[in-house]
Amino acid sequence: MKIFQREQRSLFGEILDWMLTPLLLLWPVSLALTWLVAQSIAGKPFDRALEYNAQALSQLVLVQNHKVVFNLPQPAREILRADDSDLVYYQVLGARAELLSGERDLPPPPEDERPVIGEVHLRDDEMRGLDVRVAYTWVSLDIPGAQPALVQVAETREKRSVLATEIIKGVMLPQFVILPLAVLLVWLALVRGIKPLSQLEERIRARKPDDLSPLDDKAVPLEVAPLVSSVNDLLTRLKDSIATQKRFLADAAHQLKTPLAGLRMQADLAQREGSDAHELKQSLKQIGRSSMRATHTVNQLLALARAESSGQALARQPCDLVRLTMEVLRDSVPRAMEKGVDLGYDGAQPGAPGVTLEGNPTLLKEMIRNLLDNAISYTPTGSGKPAVVTARVLADPFGHVLILQVEDTGPGIPAAERELVLQPFYRALGTNVDGSGLGLPIVLEIARQHSAGLTIEEAHPGKQPPGTRVSVRFVLEPRLSGTA
Repeated sequence: MKIFQREQRSLFGEILDWMLTPLLLLWPVSLALTWLVAQSIAGKPFDRALEYNAQALSQLVLVQNHKVVFNLPQPAREILRADDSDLVYYQVLGARAELLSGERDLPPPPEDERPVIGEVHLRDDEMRGLDVRVAYTWVSLDIPGAQPALVQVAETREKRSVLATEIIKGVMLPQFVILPLAVLLVWLALVRGIKPLSQLEERIRARKPDDLSPLDDKAVPLEVAPLVSSVNDLLTRLKDSIATQKRFLADAAHQLKTPLAGLRMQADLAQREGSDAHELKQSLKQIGRSSMRATHTVNQLLALARAESSGQALARQPCDLVRLTMEVLRDSVPRAMEKGVDLGYDGAQPGAPGVTLEGNPTLLKEMIRNLLDNAISYTPTGSGKPAVVTARVLADPFGHVLILQVEDTGPGIPAAERELVLQPFYRALGTNVDGSGLGLPIVLEIARQHSAGLTIEEAHPGKQPPGTRVSVRFVLEPRLSGTA
């Protein structure tokens, strides 16, 4: 049961509900229990009075001349009957159940009850349509073979009800004052208890938009400290993300500045007076190269942004890594032939066991394309040595591992720079290849999206040039690796 219903859940209201609801539900239960206890308490003194009267009357039962007699003086009879609230009845039966004195129609004890001499018993019964409380006892008679005499005293229950009602009033009436006071105290205690949350809210609202410093988790209650720690962790990650975005935007602006400046310079040169057709043609050629470089940089930036923001947004499906690699290889053949690079494939075949992984085919093809573009771009030709780029897919269905490798015969990447080339816009020193420095960061981000690891090593250790081998290692689920 909800006492305070709200469209939006409130911590204050939830706590108040859970505190007041049991209190209000237990209140009527308390009333019922108090009534039962009051009835028991109110009956005890009157029961003792009835027992005393029954014992007093039993002492008046005598045997004279082998005959049972009962002598009740008139004053005692009047005292017995003197009651302003209740009616009192009595009955004395002799050895043969004959009426010696009192009311003839007073109900007898239960038939299955065995007489116990001298012990007073109590029972509830009905007399002339009224509920009565009966005290009765058996009296031993000094007559051979005679049954014991029965003495009963009955009393209506009016005084008992009045006393029980008075007890109820004395106990319950103060509760009508205490209950609202208890609700008020609970309300005030809750207001005081959640005040630190309100203070925390005020501190957060008072912050400047660029203030991402951690909140003070010492100034909040112990129960709220984990929440503040989680918020601080979120602020730290948000601060790092904003710093990364600022650095990314600054680097992107720097990378785009060079081709755009070249475009403007070549356009100014082409507009000079006196320029001949040859100079104009050269300027247009430079404009074309600068525009292609700018377009490539923009495409790489978009690819990196798509890889970083995809996460779980793009649907995943079973992908044959060999088939995807061969599709990208076919698309890269014209560029490799134009540069004079021998582009080939080595490894597992499409549909082989262990070559299928759960992933996004668009991102995986983007990763393979960047690896091949990098290898083709940085593999020199015309030096008398063969320029070879090889893509390879290795599958271990029993170890649930799938590896994609792209290696070349280029100059290689020094060990000190292998971590740096994975950062956006970083380019290895000593190269004169046009590029944006985004290829390997894109590969790394897509690998992370697929829970894969990336390593860079020499393709031909001890030889010159050593070449470069980039490996992407996927860990497969058993159901996709082809083994149970």
